Amino acid sequence: MLRPSLSGPSRSAATSKFFSPRTFFDPRKLARKLDPLSRVVRDGAGLPDSLGQLGTLEVRLARTTKDIRRAQRLRFKVFFNEMSATPNARAFVSRRDIDAFDRICDHVLVIDHAGKINRFGKPKPKVIGTYRLLRSDVAAAHGTDFYTAGEYDLAGLMAANPGLKMLELGRSCVLKPWRNKRTVELLWHGVWRYILHHKIDLMFGCASLEGTDPAAHALPLSFLHHHASAPEGLSAKALPWRHVGMDRMPKEAIDLKAAMKSLPPLIKGYLRLGATFGDGAVIDRQFGTTDVFVVLKVRDIDPRYVAYYGQEPGRAAA
Repeated sequence: MLRPSLSGPSRSAATSKFFSPRTFFDPRKLARKLDPLSRVVRDGAGLPDSLGQLGTLEVRLARTTKDIRRAQRLRFKVFFNEMSATPNARAFVSRRDIDAFDRICDHVLVIDHAGKINRFGKPKPKVIGTYRLLRSDVAAAHGTDFYTAGEYDLAGLMAANPGLKMLELGRSCVLKPWRNKRTVELLWHGVWRYILHHKIDLMFGCASLEGTDPAAHALPLSFLHHHASAPEGLSAKALPWRHVGMDRMPKEAIDLKAAMKSLPPLIKGYLRLGATFGDGAVIDRQFGTTDVFVVLKVRDIDPRYVAYYGQEPGRAAA
């Protein structure tokens, strides 16, 4: 058995170095050491440092590992502390929402430069909104599938749209005190700049209704099924073992005004842009949600919104 050399450092020094309570028992320090993001540095995907500003708020891409970790901490606060998601051991220890896709994705951040005051009484920038983006060329270069493929069969979508530049959107969230039209529109302004820069043709991903009882979502699910179903060539079907029917009410029984009111803001926003939805919902028990597949060709976006999000954020807000 190896023993410390008596001619080397003292036993107290060895104990201090290798067995200090902070080193051994600090779970966050251990999580950082094991984090696959430890050497990730972003080049900004060729975009400028800032994608837009509105007052003290700024939208930009994550550039460093620290930026991505700040986005992960925000996601943890929203998904696990505020909502009903159940963290796995890794998320629980690190207090961050982490998965393998974070390493290869781009992360859009909304930062409030006056959002937090440090111990010296000076403003400290705070990440208050985020969106995670994965381009099809990046996924192909890393030999990986999309996050959405864990819930939906994307083979038909890919086969029907060869050569199109695709973008998966996910992990969208905004911290509650900033959860308003102003912040969400700035976040979308950043996403739109990204879409234009990379000449994206088609966007897709999963959007969520809170809760895991599909019967409680009969109205919004039926509305999406009857009135916003994706056409052939754009639709994706929930994987057979995860498929939950969305046709829970007859079309004539749907109150359109009530149905729109029952939809989460993000899904209503997608609808206004012109998005359509896939075949079947999926229950995500870890995140406590009922997920639906959303897809949208960039050329089909309502021209009003193309003009709106193409403006400088200050003008759009005005």
